Amino acid sequence: MAIAHYIKEIGRGKDGARALTREQAADLFGQVLDGSVTDLETGAFCLAMRIKGETPQEMAGFLDATEQRLHKLPDNHATTVVLPSYNGARKLPVLTPLLALLLARAGLPVLVHGAATESKRVFTAQVLEALGVAALSAIGPVAAGSVAFAPTELLCPGLKRLLDVRRVVGLRNPAHSLVKLMSPCMGRSLLVTSYTHPEYALSMAATLELMQTNALLMRGTEGEPVADPRRHPQIDAFVHGERRQLQAAQPGTLGTLPDLPVQIDALSTATYTRLVMCGDKVVPPPIALQVEHILQTVKRI
Repeated sequence: MAIAHYIKEIGRGKDGARALTREQAADLFGQVLDGSVTDLETGAFCLAMRIKGETPQEMAGFLDATEQRLHKLPDNHATTVVLPSYNGARKLPVLTPLLALLLARAGLPVLVHGAATESKRVFTAQVLEALGVAALSAIGPVAAGSVAFAPTELLCPGLKRLLDVRRVVGLRNPAHSLVKLMSPCMGRSLLVTSYTHPEYALSMAATLELMQTNALLMRGTEGEPVADPRRHPQIDAFVHGERRQLQAAQPGTLGTLPDLPVQIDALSTATYTRLVMCGDKVVPPPIALQVEHILQTVKRI
């Protein structure tokens, strides 16, 4: 099937475009993921949605289509913490690996999934590799007390192809929001996710409520799902879609700055992470508190 009739609806510009139903969005996105449409149609879809923006119903449909195509990790009979990591480091070190290791040390199974979506940033996979955590090459369960990294292409090749469209057209598309809202695990999981701009906080929260997801949502560090080590962000919890604020954003100016590495390359970040994990450096308080919120929320699931 072609998707021209869908593009006609969503491609009328910001004010003239019409929203798709959840079922229509699932059909459209499924065809895109399957690669059954042309590159021109895929590009038109990406640009149209970039201009129009996704409604929660459309994003739910996109998630439905992705769910049917995901190679999910088996049920490990525990609650797996899922950390989608797609933004990487631009100015600050990427501390998603530190968060993952702290959660694993507390006894939780932790799945990090991601892909390098730009060429000039340092990504979680690079830091994890420097820490001795190699990317998975096959789907398998995540053991309690361990960290696993799953490349996006292992979970859903079509989704990785869609993410890579950004390298061609230079703009994000619905896949960049979707990967932060999906949970590629069978059994219980807690998604820890983040947004970069306030408008995404509203749309992501609405989608998490609609999908009845177990999740923590906050403004992350440069888009990563880890608390800014310099100040406490607002954190909201969703348990089966029911929302509750756990923490308000820290107001005012900072009195002191945390002792972070000056260089943000993978090796420097891995060295800093090791120093924190062995106690030679202090866990940044916002990240320590984030860990506590995650542990408490896991108990509620």
